Amino acid sequence: MLQGKRSWVYPNPPVIVATGTVVGPDEGQGPLASDFDLVHPDLEMGQPTWEKSERLLLEQATDIALQHGKLSKDKLNFFVGGDLMNQIISNTFAARTLGAPYIGVFGACSTSMESLALASLIVGSGAGEYAMAGTCSHNCTAEKQFRYPTEYGAQKPPTAQYTVTGAGTAIVAKSGDGPVVTAATMGKIMDLGIKDPFNMGAAMAPAAVDTIQGHFEDTGRDPGYYDMIVTGDLAGVGHPIATEMLRRNGVPMDKTNFLDCGLMIYDVDKQKVQAGGSGSACSAVVTYGHLLKRMHKGELKRILIVATGALLSPLSFQQGETIPCIAHAVAIESNVQ
Repeated sequence: MLQGKRSWVYPNPPVIVATGTVVGPDEGQGPLASDFDLVHPDLEMGQPTWEKSERLLLEQATDIALQHGKLSKDKLNFFVGGDLMNQIISNTFAARTLGAPYIGVFGACSTSMESLALASLIVGSGAGEYAMAGTCSHNCTAEKQFRYPTEYGAQKPPTAQYTVTGAGTAIVAKSGDGPVVTAATMGKIMDLGIKDPFNMGAAMAPAAVDTIQGHFEDTGRDPGYYDMIVTGDLAGVGHPIATEMLRRNGVPMDKTNFLDCGLMIYDVDKQKVQAGGSGSACSAVVTYGHLLKRMHKGELKRILIVATGALLSPLSFQQGETIPCIAHAVAIESNVQ
């Protein structure tokens, strides 16, 4: 199952049998709005705090995935998830509601593919029949925790990104209808010395490049193997940097099928999102909503999702540390016999 240095190639590819996506108002005004299962008209969602709103997003996404999969909660062998909040409390509290055995993970914005890779490993190895992967983020909770108090209304530079309000979940199973997870490449920590939390795209770009190249080296695949390769949330600053780094390393990418979730989820020319989207939910809702729907329609057959994460904390930033970054890649292919 291990291929190369850090890739898993699943001999019995687990099937993504159901997904659930829930987003907030800004995402509901973006170009992918029709691909999400539920769009909230406001950021509060009837909750007394933003943290409880974020938890609600994930609870709703888990319920929707179970409904789509026609499964009851007791059928889930494991729930694998994480988020940006301290001690990943959104997932922890949502897992309390879900009641399934829980594996909490933290990969910042790379959590979507980290959790999917691990859920697929569980099912592909026979350690479980059904596993759910999930993650979430909320614009106001992330701003409050990582930058300025949200109420402060501080201006942000054009390099800053806009945290996606949303949650995405996927249920993987030993068999069923749906696309399959064929491979995953786990990332290494990359840190080129960037300290600015308002320029995370530049900080994360080297991690995306390293994982993409590692995936090709381990699997023997090349960019042409995939209909689309999508980074998680490098957005308007980081994605061009990654493209240029890959070109210089002898891995030229086709601009028509090398895209970024942070640039897809919003209309960056019309919406006030600075360089584009970020957050744990960014790659989750774009993948589990938009991209998998395109696969079900037959428009895409093979995709590689490379979710990126900046592994800083408020404490590390206050102590003047640089930003360690990581990227995890998951290959998803149409289940065509």
